Amino acid sequence: MTSKGSIFKNQSPWGSTPGGSGRGGNGSGSRREPPNLDDVIKNFQNLINKFLPGGKSGGGKSIVLILIILLGVWAASGLYRVLPDEQGVVLRFGKYVKTTQPGLNYHIPLPVERVLTPKVTKVNRIDVGFRPASDTGRTSGVADVDEESLMLTGDENIVDINYSVFWVIKDAQNFLFNIQSPVETIKATSETAMREVIAKSPIQSILTEGRSKIEVEVQTIMQGILDEYQSGIEITQVQTQQADPPEQVIDAFRDVQAARADRERSKNEAEAYANDVIPRARGEAEQVLQQAEAYKKEVVAKAEGEASRFLAIYNEYKNAKQVTQERMYLETMEKVLADIDKVIIDKESGSGVVPYLPLPELKKSGSNN
Repeated sequence: MTSKGSIFKNQSPWGSTPGGSGRGGNGSGSRREPPNLDDVIKNFQNLINKFLPGGKSGGGKSIVLILIILLGVWAASGLYRVLPDEQGVVLRFGKYVKTTQPGLNYHIPLPVERVLTPKVTKVNRIDVGFRPASDTGRTSGVADVDEESLMLTGDENIVDINYSVFWVIKDAQNFLFNIQSPVETIKATSETAMREVIAKSPIQSILTEGRSKIEVEVQTIMQGILDEYQSGIEITQVQTQQADPPEQVIDAFRDVQAARADRERSKNEAEAYANDVIPRARGEAEQVLQQAEAYKKEVVAKAEGEASRFLAIYNEYKNAKQVTQERMYLETMEKVLADIDKVIIDKESGSGVVPYLPLPELKKSGSNN
């Protein structure tokens, strides 16, 4: 967790580094007292008397000279520099006067005005639910803080969640004057927002794909609360470090997760089989429909052709009945005789021929058919 004292170079308007007393650089600190003016004048007078002619006889002129020198030194002490990652907040007798930007600036020297220079671009981090090894004195690992990390989910389960909040100062004036303990305020706000979001979410979503959505919702709620406080703080990111069931039930939860994974795998296999069979069946059905449609068109076209042919023959028959009958007779005999074996015997040369019926060949041809 970021030390609150590292944000400031000077004292805060509260008389100590923002955050109150306690750990993390929040001690009261010591005020920088101005030098005793009488002692300074006396020392300078003694120093100049050694070099001025006449010793102490020229005391009046030497005092004036000393005062002029001291006044120049005091006026020059009002120059101050604001670094690129800072903003200068000028206080006059403890009251806010103005905010200055990076660069060389001037203010009325102490004790009239003083300047605070918080680092406004530095990204600060607060860990909730755990403490890094550097904060606990360990060489490695983290220390869980159960009172911060254990939360009740929307489906009445308990989840152990650790997360980090990253923030910067967006308004130095509000940051310095509207909240006394920024780190504690941000931490309490983050816990409030996280518990609200977790209470509306099922544990399965928290442990899997819902983390990014939860982080965004928590950041939005936190920013709204801090803006209501006019804290001058901007939350840049909420990052989930770990989200697991409590240690006492984690083995049972993993068994449930494995069963759900098996269910998903079986479901995916069934969907893959369905995606293979259904399109093929649809293709076969479409093929049958197309064949039926083609057969339909073929039959209809054939029937229409036969009807047209009949009408044509009928018209010819009305015009020439005898010729049409003979032609139809000959065409019919041509079709009949074309498919049978036949022997043509002339009347004159075929006298005395005994008709012969080849029964064995007929039986063979009948069995082959």
